[in-house]
Parts: sequence; structure tokens; C-alpha cells
Amino acid sequence: MKKGMIKVSVLYPNGDGKTFDMNYYCNKHVPMVAGLLGSSVKGASVEKGLGGGDPGSPAPYAAMGNLYFETVQEFENSFGPNAETIMADIPNYTNIELTILISEVMI
Repeated sequence: MKKGMIKVSVLYPNGDGKTFDMNYYCNKHVPMVAGLLGSSVKGASVEKGLGGGDPGSPAPYAAMGNLYFETVQEFENSFGPNAETIMADIPNYTNIELTILISEVMI
């Protein structure tokens, strides 16, 4: 991705009793989201948490999904009309209350 792009990160905090189906997320949810948002999405990645900063400590996040857009407006225009469908799919792969971060790529 290039400097100035918008990155929308969806973070799934780890913890006791929290579940996350990575197979469903990668093979069903992310392709569905990409299909709904169409050409406004310039790239995507999914990351699986492996550990924390201290050796042997648990990962603070179970997973993180990232989508890249040219502008915040492109994200808003594509996500808004599809938000209900996208959000309704979340219980199919996790019981985690997600956190969303919209940021600008600096390097």
C-alpha cells in the first residue's frame, strides 16, 4: 500500500471465553465484504494473533482484518449501504466485540 491511503482495521481483542473462526473469516466473511464493497477496496489482509510482547504471553488480539481505500469517502460510500449485511455476519465467526480503527498510511 502507498502513503496517503486509508486503512480500515478491524481488531478482535483476545480473552477468556472469546472465540474466532479464522477459516470462516478468511473464506466466507472477507470475500463477502470485498464483493459488497467492490472496486473501492484497493487491498486487504488478515492477520492471526500469535503472541504478546513478552515471550510466551498470549496475543492481545485474536485477529485483525485490514482493508485499504484511496479516501475515507470511498470507504464510507461503499461501507454505508452494506453495513447491515456485513455486521449481521459477525456472529457467524466470532463472539468478540470488535474495534475499528481508520488510519492513514504514512510510509
